Amino acid sequence: MKKMLVRNLLLIVLLLTFASAVFAQQALRLPPYKKVKLSNGLTVMLMEQHEVPLISFSVLVRAGAVNDPPGKDGLSSVTADLLRKGTRTRTADQLSSELDFIGGTLDFGAGHDVVIGSAEVMKKDLKAGLDLLGDVLQNPVFPQAEVTRLLSQRIDAVRQQKDQAQLVIGSYFDAFLFGAHPYARPVTGDERTLAAITRADVVKFYESNYGPQVTSLAVVGDFNAAEMERLLADRFGAWKQRGVPAAVKLDNPVPVTGRRLLLVDKPDSTQTFFLIGNVGVSRTNPDRVGIGVVNTIFGGRFTSMLNDALRVSSGLTYGARSGFEENKAPGKFVISTYTQNKTTVQAIDLALSLLNKLHEQGVTQQQLDSAKAYLKGQFAPQIETSDQLAGLLVELDFFGLDEREINDYFARIDALTLADARRIIHDYFPKENLVFVLIGRADEIRDEVRKYAPQIEVKEISRAGF
Repeated sequence: MKKMLVRNLLLIVLLLTFASAVFAQQALRLPPYKKVKLSNGLTVMLMEQHEVPLISFSVLVRAGAVNDPPGKDGLSSVTADLLRKGTRTRTADQLSSELDFIGGTLDFGAGHDVVIGSAEVMKKDLKAGLDLLGDVLQNPVFPQAEVTRLLSQRIDAVRQQKDQAQLVIGSYFDAFLFGAHPYARPVTGDERTLAAITRADVVKFYESNYGPQVTSLAVVGDFNAAEMERLLADRFGAWKQRGVPAAVKLDNPVPVTGRRLLLVDKPDSTQTFFLIGNVGVSRTNPDRVGIGVVNTIFGGRFTSMLNDALRVSSGLTYGARSGFEENKAPGKFVISTYTQNKTTVQAIDLALSLLNKLHEQGVTQQQLDSAKAYLKGQFAPQIETSDQLAGLLVELDFFGLDEREINDYFARIDALTLADARRIIHDYFPKENLVFVLIGRADEIRDEVRKYAPQIEVKEISRAGF
């Protein structure tokens, strides 16, 4: 009996493995969808998916942190979080109660470039869910008590996060790398900028930056597209643009030339967390697929060069990775990990030696084939649910991309050659021009890390801001 069970389990595993391998070789295609623009300028995308009686909404508003006024970093994020804290007809508690009653979800959050909202309801609760989404998006009132509470919570959270280097090192890196560029500012703000925000700022930001002309709404799920278009026109058609959003001049950030190092002193730290990198690429970079393949080999998965050397082979850390943050303008490329204070230099040297090896030796055909298969296998589960598809539609619309981003993905991966990989390494993986940001105990590591840059800057983690 036990042997038969084992055989059956092995057979299932083999069948699943075979099915996954076959599926990975099949080109994915984005399901068809309809894109329309309502008379008030609201962009709407509708994709019918009838497998499950569920409807997902994704909202994108061009009102991200790049729109924050000087000295008010975090205002976009605070405004987005407050949308659910009361409308003209519902209190925050009433909104939560009605959502709980239908088992729905509704959330908003800000990034560098945009605000993203998501909502999901059962098909039978469509009208109730649509009414709630329309209400919070069009009629928020930003009660003073909610503004005060959220700002207090945010300030306390920033202070608490500075006890954990891994939670704030990205903000220090952004500020040090991007300088005067909007991407240098922390999306969620810091102690000083949050303390400067008032309810009047929130109201003004909403009225200046929210409206149908700067908003995209995707709906995916079990509905009829013609009926859904009518429902959306009824619920959002009267929404008017209150003001003309100020045009944000978003130049490409200038990559750092040479080497710069920031050491953030955390006197009680027994470990050093570090990021190494420079300005990377935008979401629409023509080499984005190839960059993803090469980065998978270098530091994008558990079996990558970085993780294998720094974690598996040497035991210097529990994890090491690299990645590109792709925004409207080029974001950052970083190598990230952490290690004990006494092995800080050993870990940094090893990471840099792997970067040099990548440039000098490139990648092998075996590594290339493995990374291609891995990315194909990981891709489908990222775009299979209705909420994932809704989020994808507003993303593609914002970046000016279309269904070819999905439909041609496998073909673009397959077309990547070793020569392409060598060019990509040379063009996008910085070798000599590097920015280093370390958080650790300065009196233990300061002298040792001086070798990485002509001059180093040291600051205390306890000071306000980044």
